[in-house]
Amino acid sequence: MDSIYLISQLEKNASRIGAFVEGVSLEQARWKPAPDSWSILEVINHLYDEEREDFRAHLTTILITPSSGWNPIDPPGWVVTRRYNEREPGSSLHNFLTERKGSLDWLRNLHSPDWNATHQAPWGQIMAGDILASWAAHDLLHMRQFVELHWAFLLEKGKPFDVSYAGAW
Repeated sequence: MDSIYLISQLEKNASRIGAFVEGVSLEQARWKPAPDSWSILEVINHLYDEEREDFRAHLTTILITPSSGWNPIDPPGWVVTRRYNEREPGSSLHNFLTERKGSLDWLRNLHSPDWNATHQAPWGQIMAGDILASWAAHDLLHMRQFVELHWAFLLEKGKPFDVSYAGAW
């Protein structure tokens, strides 16, 4: 595994994610294409909580405190219970970017991490390297989600006109 590449992608992804959120109106930030989908605000706050309570926390467990238990998470539940869609876009983005910077500093200060170290998660064994690679992949999944949200919002705002002239989606 090329951990240097993955960590650099986490850094670059922070800027990429920022570009999807920065400057959107409150209306667009809270808008959902369907009741069961997430808004831009819900995605950025999900990323913020995942940064703190999932990826970095679970890597800490595997690499530094392996005798501790697996921190339970509830991303779909947090969207509702933590009222992500009622937050402000600017502060939500700031929170994520601040946490990501902390994660990058933490990752870069690890001394010879054993990416093959394993931990018993609720579903089975997981390695530290699995978490790091999944962290970078998770960013990409949500960047795709941001693109889809921007696309759907543009379609909504472009009604009743057709955007097929732009090309196939």
